[in-house]
Amino acid sequence: MLDEIKKDAGERMAKSVAALRQEFTKIRTGRAHTSLLDHITVEYYGSQVPLNQVSNVGVEDSRTLVVTPWEKEMVAVVEKAILNSDLGLNPASAGTVIRVPLPALTEERRKDMIRLVRNEAEGGRIAIRNIRRDALSDIKDLLKEKMIGEDDEHRAHDEIQAITDKYVAEIDEVLAAKEAELMEI
Repeated sequence: MLDEIKKDAGERMAKSVAALRQEFTKIRTGRAHTSLLDHITVEYYGSQVPLNQVSNVGVEDSRTLVVTPWEKEMVAVVEKAILNSDLGLNPASAGTVIRVPLPALTEERRKDMIRLVRNEAEGGRIAIRNIRRDALSDIKDLLKEKMIGEDDEHRAHDEIQAITDKYVAEIDEVLAAKEAELMEI
């Protein structure tokens, strides 16, 4: 029973770290990378689909993304979706190819990005602490129902805390790497 609670808590904490990493890919650095546009959806025959399912997304150079829709009619739709996204990008179409230049990051913009990244990391830490709280609550319930003893409860508490510390440290590492990446010129 305790092993299931620990395993579940560990899996949920790992998912929180993975979600944070995914969120960090949306926050752009000075370099162009295709995952920057992953969360953008376009309307395609009446339904919203991810951009990468209606076009090829590639990197032309370090500051330019190239989007090539598979259908000529989709050029305007894709361009509008990129323009209306929260990324602040200005795409330019040339025939069937859409070029998305990434403006250089100013010092002020980099600091704003770091503030945003730290806020996201804190959200990840809070999620992990909430998972720890749920696991500890489940363990206390087992103790109340006399399914485990107090020694088992203390041992499980320490193990849950060790799992929590491991994932919080992982979030700190991801944050440090993203901050260093943002400060590169």
